[in-house]
Amino acid sequence: QVQLVESGGGLVQAGGSLILSCAASGRSISMLNMGWFRQAPGKEREFVAVISWSGENTYYQESVRGRFTISRDNAKNTVALQMNKLEPEDTAIYYCAGDTDYTGTYYYPHQFYYWGQGTQVTVSS
Repeated sequence: QVQLVESGGGLVQAGGSLILSCAASGRSISMLNMGWFRQAPGKEREFVAVISWSGENTYYQESVRGRFTISRDNAKNTVALQMNKLEPEDTAIYYCAGDTDYTGTYYYPHQFYYWGQGTQVTVSS
């Protein structure tokens, strides 16, 4: 089993930046593909970014490509999401997700086994 805990959320003005962190425990995530999802009020949970176990491959939702960067540190068992040029539309609860057998350029929640509790990101205009 893998436990995931997100941190780093908060309130930021439009155009600002935040770094989200996901700390894993229970087992090493070094061989797991990891991702970030988000869920805004009244909306379904949606894919944000994914990183392969090696860190070699990353994919992003189109609306965040060029603004967000996903990275990982397998030695520290962590995954991060650097978010720049934040927009009010980025306001959501952000979730770390772990372990998917799917390989593609867009992902869905049911394709991941492990989930964190989420961290709130609010972007004011």
